[in-house]
Amino acid sequence: MTRKRPAKPYWEMTLPELQEATKEFDEEFVADKTRPLTSQEQGLWEEIRARSSHSKNGPGQQTIAVHLEKSLLEECTALAKKKRISRDALIARGLKALLVAEGKA
Repeated sequence: MTRKRPAKPYWEMTLPELQEATKEFDEEFVADKTRPLTSQEQGLWEEIRARSSHSKNGPGQQTIAVHLEKSLLEECTALAKKKRISRDALIARGLKALLVAEGKA
């Protein structure tokens, strides 16, 4: 079941238009409308599930625990946000830069 998109954004609708556009959400429980996945949908679901379990950086990624001072972690988080990258990516960049500076990479 696909939902049709409203003709205009919700915030531009009048109250009657908004009520009409969102009346499908007035029902409390819609489990009766569910159905088993088709074989094509099941295949797509399995593909998506398998894809999501892989890391973005490849299969060689490993999760570790690192202890940092709270203030250092907050600075790291703020810088990552400012650069619009993840904290993981920021830490990886820093470690790579240090390894290059030491002549190890």
